[in-house]
Amino acid sequence: MQHEFSLDYAKHLDDKDALKQYRNKFYIPYVGDKEAIYFLGNSLGLQPKTAQDEVLNVMENWANFGVEGFFMGEDPWLNYHKTLSPILSDIVGALPHEIVTMNHLTVNLHLLMISFYRPTATRYKIICEAKAFPSDQYAFQSQVKLHGFNPADAIIEVHPKPGTHLITKDDILATIEAHKDSVALVLFSGVNYFTGQVFDIETITKAAHQAGAKAGFDLAHAAGNIALQLHQWNVDFACWCNYKYLNSGPGSIAGAYIHEKHLSDTNLQRLEGWWGNDEKNRFKMEPTFTPSPNAEAWQMSTAPMLLLATHKASLNIYKEVGFNNLVAKSQQLSSFMFYVLDTINTDGKYFKIITPTNPNERGCQVSIIVNADAKAVFDKLLPNGIFADWREPNVIRVAAVPMYNSFEDIYLFGITLHKLLAQ
Repeated sequence: MQHEFSLDYAKHLDDKDALKQYRNKFYIPYVGDKEAIYFLGNSLGLQPKTAQDEVLNVMENWANFGVEGFFMGEDPWLNYHKTLSPILSDIVGALPHEIVTMNHLTVNLHLLMISFYRPTATRYKIICEAKAFPSDQYAFQSQVKLHGFNPADAIIEVHPKPGTHLITKDDILATIEAHKDSVALVLFSGVNYFTGQVFDIETITKAAHQAGAKAGFDLAHAAGNIALQLHQWNVDFACWCNYKYLNSGPGSIAGAYIHEKHLSDTNLQRLEGWWGNDEKNRFKMEPTFTPSPNAEAWQMSTAPMLLLATHKASLNIYKEVGFNNLVAKSQQLSSFMFYVLDTINTDGKYFKIITPTNPNERGCQVSIIVNADAKAVFDKLLPNGIFADWREPNVIRVAAVPMYNSFEDIYLFGITLHKLLAQ
């Protein structure tokens, strides 16, 4: 598509956008007396206007039925979560029974590593990307130490080549091949939080399995952002948060996926709790755990209904709009974002984009390194009505989310950023 750098053109794209009405289903923050440009869906998605109603429904059931709210009312709590998995299955490309909504992201990562990181004296290494999100790094280190290994030896990080910011697929595959006799787990992000680089999950999974290792992924920046086919790609496990692109609220309940081939494996180790017991005999209060015949076997504690309610509000919108439609619009927004940034950055005068230019290797997020006084430029964005994100030491991240961002948002951001850079 041949773009134009003008407000009229941006408005023209918005007029043609078949999904433009969904912006009205979210609360847009204000700066002063104007709606802000909110490019922080990669950090915390905006609140669906129906979220408060969903929470109120749970509160009213609690008031009217007490504990019987698990079994009574229009939306009994016992099976409340079962309406969410089919929607999530379309978003992450999984079968509904492979998905469970529970806990928070790093808790789920630990629980899944208990099952899928089973090191031996000779096969104990974890291969991951360099500069993974710190919480992942802490989880890897603590799991390795839990099994008596030294993180400096057991954790193998794949780095970008010197002078670059992106990790090549060839380097990932070469690292897996080099450690094929000692690797137990290959665990990458779906999308790197710092650069916005999308990793080739299918190829990485295949290489891990050929090396005799399991393949898992942290999809914090991928779920609700890029097209995924976890089941088809034969991924062993994955986990994600729901407060970024899935708009389910700060600290919202998270999600996990376990491939169905593992669900009937009676030798698989797992930390177990009451809520993961098969619901057919859960209330018999028997001392022996009988796992649910699906991913819910990894549940441990009673479902937090208030968190599920906000999650449901957002997922209902995803069900209505269709995730494939959102991915298509995301690609259009991203194309326009790159065009606008390239237009204002004549000959690389002001900044460098470190997010891949290939549309197949990026999602919503664009990360830029400002050439001079990056933090000073960032600090002026919010007073000018733009919510963006700062990552040390010098990166500004922006994400045009298809559910509620517009082409006009991108154009006005470009105008404002150029003004700040040119001062």
